[in-house]
Amino acid sequence: MKAIVHTKYGAPEVLQLKEVEKPTPRENELLIKIFATIVSSGDDRIRGAKFPPLFWLPARIMFGFVKPRKKIMGTSLAGEIESVGENVKLFRKGDQVFGSTDFGPGAYAEYICMSEEGALAIKPANMTYEEAAALFFGGHTALHFLRKGNIQSGQKILIYGASGSVGTYAVQLARHFGAEVTGVCGTTNLELVKSLGADTVIDYTKEDFTKNGETYDTIFDTVGKSSFSGCIRSLTETGFYLRAVNLELSTIVRGVWTSITSGKKVVGGVAYEKREDLIFLKELFEAGKIKPVIDRTYLLEQMAEAHRYVDKGHKKGDIVISRP
Repeated sequence: MKAIVHTKYGAPEVLQLKEVEKPTPRENELLIKIFATIVSSGDDRIRGAKFPPLFWLPARIMFGFVKPRKKIMGTSLAGEIESVGENVKLFRKGDQVFGSTDFGPGAYAEYICMSEEGALAIKPANMTYEEAAALFFGGHTALHFLRKGNIQSGQKILIYGASGSVGTYAVQLARHFGAEVTGVCGTTNLELVKSLGADTVIDYTKEDFTKNGETYDTIFDTVGKSSFSGCIRSLTETGFYLRAVNLELSTIVRGVWTSITSGKKVVGGVAYEKREDLIFLKELFEAGKIKPVIDRTYLLEQMAEAHRYVDKGHKKGDIVISRP
């Protein structure tokens, strides 16, 4: 089978299309023919070994010190089950599924074997493979942090990076939970964020939201680029500052100190993947409450080009890798 293989860390050019052995499912596994995956910001960081100093050692232990431990990247996927192990109970051959490999990558390929107990669900009939692949990464991350922030109907929430993969879902989910949503993004994405349900949209190139006098029950930074002190000042007395990525040591220390010395809470960390979250997001899609935002679609052999685009840091929603 064909797969994108990387044997060293570096620029997008380290991603090479290779012929590799097709996997065989174990007794509790599914063999999935992959029709779509995505290139996430997390994939970009792993490919280039762009790990913050605090997490450099744990990341190297997990992903490999000198060279990548796992040669095939990719976590989100959508495809069709080609065969199942003899003990599989939850799925059957021919099922169209979508979900995530969690921390066991391998979706940058034509086939993958996964445990039936993993974060997988049956794909809705009205959802394309491309939409299905795009749903879980940003959707589950946004859902995880919004729940950590104890989002409630009637609250005011500001979402920084509202046009990105996590941000586009955060806007839609916050609206679903009944919050009043302010989205922050660049000039070219203002209309997109409005169309997703934001009540107010701020162009960060023209206005600093931390200086407009408004306060929010929750500020959710989905891209790790907001001002820590400015965000804390812009919170209500019992507000939550959610920061999904780029947690430097200084940010963690300041966050702990803020949480100890005031009623304000700073929340970071990793969004662990759960099947129940996948089912929740699937049901919202089927009900027309959320929709994936796909910026561009590439073929598997164009993976390096897709990574170069993600490297620029200006993608809208998700970048999908599709198999004809």
